Amino acid sequence: MKKLTFENIANFFLKNFFQGLVIIGPIGLTMFVIWYVVTSIDNIIPSVAKEIPGLVFISTILFTALLGYLGNKFVVGRFFFDAMDRLLEKTPGVKHIYTPTKDVMSSFVGDKKKFNDPVWVKTNENPEIWRIGFLTQKEMADVEKHNYVAVYLPHSYAISGWVIVTEEKNIKPVVGMTAASAMKFAVSGGVAGFHSDDNIFKAPE
Repeated sequence: MKKLTFENIANFFLKNFFQGLVIIGPIGLTMFVIWYVVTSIDNIIPSVAKEIPGLVFISTILFTALLGYLGNKFVVGRFFFDAMDRLLEKTPGVKHIYTPTKDVMSSFVGDKKKFNDPVWVKTNENPEIWRIGFLTQKEMADVEKHNYVAVYLPHSYAISGWVIVTEEKNIKPVVGMTAASAMKFAVSGGVAGFHSDDNIFKAPE
């Protein structure tokens, strides 16, 4: 039986404390983000939110889904939204906000997702270093970069990233991972996504 000392007690406490942070941290952050989004949307109409909390948020979600349905399934809806799209893309000042926002959002969701083609990219020859990224442009001939491609490289533990233009020979398809798993692998710093069913965070013995 180990002798109880202040150091042993402190180590035992810290081990369990940090393990508790691993458990409660993701749960707490997820709940905070959900609460923040719901209350922010609710506060668009404070008087309604005060009487029936969550009603504005639910109505906004349902209205957004309805717009998506009308825009995809009905000719009149598609015509209206296409006309609005062209108008906003040609309006001075507004187009500089609308177009980049639309391009970024459509890259992640919708029928025109861009980040669905994960690839390995050789970023250094000696020593040989490969990074995981997403093929966004399969050819760059329009800018006189023949046999070159554009690849988006996400940063770990961030929502940012950067784009590189490299020769086709420097990339190869990712095998064994879906696009979602590849993104998780890159953003998590390589600790998740590759063997997603494994318990990555284990308490020290």
